[in-house]
Amino acid sequence: MPFVHRPTRRLILVLLAFAALVVCAPSASAQDDGGEEPAAEESAESIGGRLQDVDREPVEGVTLTVTAEDGSEIGTATSDDAGEWRVPLPGPGVYTVTIDPETLPEGVELRDAERTSLSPEVRAGQDRTVLFALGDGTDARAENRPSRTSRLLNLAAEGVKFGVMIALAALGLSMVFGVTNLVNFAHGELLAFGALVAWWLEDSLGIPLLLAALVAVALAGMMGVGFETAVFGPVRRRKSGDIAAMVISIGLALVVRYVYLILFGGEPRSYSDYRLQQTVDLGPLSLTPKSWATIVVGLLVLTAFGWALRSTRIGTAMRAVSVNKDLAESSGIDVRRVVLATWLVGAALAGLSGVMFGLAESVRWDMGNDVLLLIFAAVVLGGLGTAYGAMVGGLVVGLVTQLSTYWFAPDLKLMFALVVLIVILVARPQGILGVKERFG
Repeated sequence: MPFVHRPTRRLILVLLAFAALVVCAPSASAQDDGGEEPAAEESAESIGGRLQDVDREPVEGVTLTVTAEDGSEIGTATSDDAGEWRVPLPGPGVYTVTIDPETLPEGVELRDAERTSLSPEVRAGQDRTVLFALGDGTDARAENRPSRTSRLLNLAAEGVKFGVMIALAALGLSMVFGVTNLVNFAHGELLAFGALVAWWLEDSLGIPLLLAALVAVALAGMMGVGFETAVFGPVRRRKSGDIAAMVISIGLALVVRYVYLILFGGEPRSYSDYRLQQTVDLGPLSLTPKSWATIVVGLLVLTAFGWALRSTRIGTAMRAVSVNKDLAESSGIDVRRVVLATWLVGAALAGLSGVMFGLAESVRWDMGNDVLLLIFAAVVLGGLGTAYGAMVGGLVVGLVTQLSTYWFAPDLKLMFALVVLIVILVARPQGILGVKERFG
């Protein structure tokens, strides 16, 4: 059921907000280029992996070389007694890792003898893991080469993981919009808050990541309540208008974002727990345990929320307030309580999404701004103000961005997500699950 029945009217507000974000975005990254933040002596990026034979025993003494795109050598590493190796990198980019087959022990060979090099992309702050498939030399080439179906299925699984993270954040944004008509550009900072607090609790206090994530999600929900109580509630009661509230949210996002920069610094961080993991195969699918956990937990949370929205009193009250606030209030519903509950749940979902993004990539002070455009795309694609539309829109965005890398360069995947958004909105302006607006 949609939160509001006026999606087309709000589309102009979102487009204006997109333009404002583009204007503000360059200043958010200026600190990296010309600010006073001292350069780290040691790069946050690295590339490495673990070598195992067909019996999953570590392979020691193998030499691997890492080179940059221009062919210059970055460094070499030799696998230790655990089969692990790692090379620090000067920064993000595309690097080529070459394994020396001559250093493989007797009885161990590359499953694909021609695939001695891999060229992964390393993002800012990422510890990239590269895996070479080793075997005993029997039918090596045919055994290792994945089929097109297998590659597509694995990309689809990665798309579901990415889509679940986007859907969680988009759901929170859509809930707040449905109940308050606010296009909240500070929503990305709630996402970043969850990731940063979880990292701080784990790194500084030594709390296990799972417990730290629960605390961070709860605190993110309280931060959302603070936004409503201190900023957006008073603005709405003064009847300042939706556009004024949207502009205030942009200013709030910039202020909070730079507070993160002051408190946490500009260097990307990584969680200590679950940092390096071996992939777990499920049929043709091959993902790390934390990726499987992200998919399962995300889908369970989305399903539970869908059930709560339909079957609980607070969920019914949220839907009633989104459709007609005055009628809901005259029916005895405490609108203020519903609005606070919406902010609490919506911000908590954003915080959970932030923890998942930090686990999948890295924790950064501006990570909320980096994914905000995709979150808005998921909300608009699914249908403005529709909770279920935000879920569907997030999954569509995730699948499109990842599957596009099968045919095109990874740098273009954001473009394809926005192309799909444009095509669907041209054919169906109200979005996938939105309700067509009637005039007159």
